[in-house]
Amino acid sequence: MRRNRPAVIGQLPCTPGVYRFRDAGGRVLYVGRATTLRSRVASYWSDLRGREHLAPMVARVAAIEAVACDSAHEAAWLERNLLQTSLPRWNRTPGGLESAVYIRMDARPAAPGLFVVYRAEPAAQVRHFGPYLGRQRVRRAITALDRLLPLSSTGTRLSGTERDIARARGAVSADRSALTSSLTAILAREPAAVSDARSGLERLRDRAAGVLAYEMAARIQDEIVALDWVTCPQKVTTMEPTNHTVSGWSSGILVQFQISSGRVCTWSQRACGMPGAARALAATPHVWSDFMQRTAELAANMTTAARGRLVDGVELDPVQEGVVGDGPGVSGSPAEGFEVCFPGAADILLVDRGEGNQLD
Repeated sequence: MRRNRPAVIGQLPCTPGVYRFRDAGGRVLYVGRATTLRSRVASYWSDLRGREHLAPMVARVAAIEAVACDSAHEAAWLERNLLQTSLPRWNRTPGGLESAVYIRMDARPAAPGLFVVYRAEPAAQVRHFGPYLGRQRVRRAITALDRLLPLSSTGTRLSGTERDIARARGAVSADRSALTSSLTAILAREPAAVSDARSGLERLRDRAAGVLAYEMAARIQDEIVALDWVTCPQKVTTMEPTNHTVSGWSSGILVQFQISSGRVCTWSQRACGMPGAARALAATPHVWSDFMQRTAELAANMTTAARGRLVDGVELDPVQEGVVGDGPGVSGSPAEGFEVCFPGAADILLVDRGEGNQLD
């Protein structure tokens, strides 16, 4: 059954991201992730197609919030982290089903190579990258990298057959250091190195297709997709043991992520004047500035759209100076520490942030 779609959905970008629904009391009903935010969120107000059990939840949605991510992998991690912190009523599992893994690059002469591991355990001449979601994807990415940069073929304990294969591939032990450096650049997401690796795989794929080896071409294409997964932008889960809060502000809305042990674990947004946001913004590391600014701008646009004052991306002047929305008897700006929720076109609620604004 098709339902009236909230106008704020039109403000969502067609990018990967995470969304959440709140009820009229400000409580989080559901947290989800999307490859395309706008179409995914809009789907809740059309045919649910196998998700009919969510219909009662959709009927209670009074506010929609979203974070646009830089990749589908980043969205998967953000959803997982938020759900592991707190599981809303309508979510069934605390995060996706993907396994969290690392890539271990072992440069020791005896048996060098790339390996999928579940824990990053320090060792001499060993470096870890990640974490990543999806063990099978990461295995395919390692296979792709081994096609291009066969570090495993430079070991000193290869059998006779393995040495013959290594020579046929042009790999010798003297190449170990150079191969390690090249792999490090790719796994560290250096743009030029990632681009070169992808181009190399595309040439191998096209060469296979050119000799009618279509199964091999399809396999290499799957490996390209896997390599994209492990090298795409992703900052919401890292190996850095950092603990801090990052913030973004736009048009009276302050958005904050709490980071614990390198992982974004909570997400909050609330009405706040620029003077009240200044200290939080100053404390935000530069690497997060653009992401948080973009997130705050999206939150502000969605808030304005919910007030019925955003048309084709342009904010209209309020009918009366100081009027926050269309509801009778509501004027001025929301008090700091309260959140604006919009149950309907003519209703505005100020929700005390002490009542479930954050996921923790």
